[in-house]
Amino acid sequence: MSEPAPPINGWIILDKPVGIGSTACVGKVKWAARQMGARKPKVGHGGTLDPLASGVLPIALGEATKLAGRMLDATKEYDFTIRFGSETDTLDAEGEVVATSDVRPSRQEIEDVLPGFTGTIEQVPPAFSALKVEGKRAYALAREGKQVDLASRTVIIHSLTIGDAGEEEVTLSATVSKGTYIRSLARDIARALGSVGHVTMLRRTRAGPFSLKQAISLDFLEEAAKSRALIDEVLPLEAGLDDIPALIVTPEEASLLRHGQRLTGHPAPPGQHLAIEGQRPVALVSVEDGEVAVLRGFNI
Repeated sequence: MSEPAPPINGWIILDKPVGIGSTACVGKVKWAARQMGARKPKVGHGGTLDPLASGVLPIALGEATKLAGRMLDATKEYDFTIRFGSETDTLDAEGEVVATSDVRPSRQEIEDVLPGFTGTIEQVPPAFSALKVEGKRAYALAREGKQVDLASRTVIIHSLTIGDAGEEEVTLSATVSKGTYIRSLARDIARALGSVGHVTMLRRTRAGPFSLKQAISLDFLEEAAKSRALIDEVLPLEAGLDDIPALIVTPEEASLLRHGQRLTGHPAPPGQHLAIEGQRPVALVSVEDGEVAVLRGFNI
């Protein structure tokens, strides 16, 4: 009788294609993990991508799922195309046209307004979003034809640059904080230019520490899973914590942390750290006044 496969703890970074949702991608990774011998794999994604969007989708496996929430807070980078002349109710190519304009801004005019959308800004999320309004998803109310009034929110646009520009559309690149809606950004840029517009292409090029360089296609995922070679594509759990310094702990200290106990009188500097025993991640910890407390413990 063969031994059970060891648990898979880490990340698979998908280059999600257009036309499939994030939840379906999680299902495909779960299937792939079973192909590699995992019996009841824990799988979760680190930040939703709309079916019409493509690009970097971090998928956490095993103990890395404890860090998936951190991906939601991570800075992200996108390339997106705005088509001028029509605004849709969904603010993308899937929706119904709700406003039109004959104005077609020049490249220089577009460049001139971009500084006004850089830095800390206020934006109103799209009506077709997953935000809840009185207990119901905004997109569900919008599909029912109901008025959806969402409050504006503060977001940070770290950078916003122009790429290809034609008579009808422009492609931009943006680095943004959590909570930013690119569709809303495109809507507001078009309106600031005296026109209207909607997103025709949206591609996430980075999510936190993960980029397209580490991403694999769904086709590759399936082929690698069938040949049992997918394990080579799994990034270690700590790859999701590349901005967190390591804190080397002794076996005795590791044992205490694994039992949820605190370390006192520790010389580590304040802030978050990844506690490591040898090569094994022990816990994501917080250090304050020499006291080390567990934020997320890893059963590895």
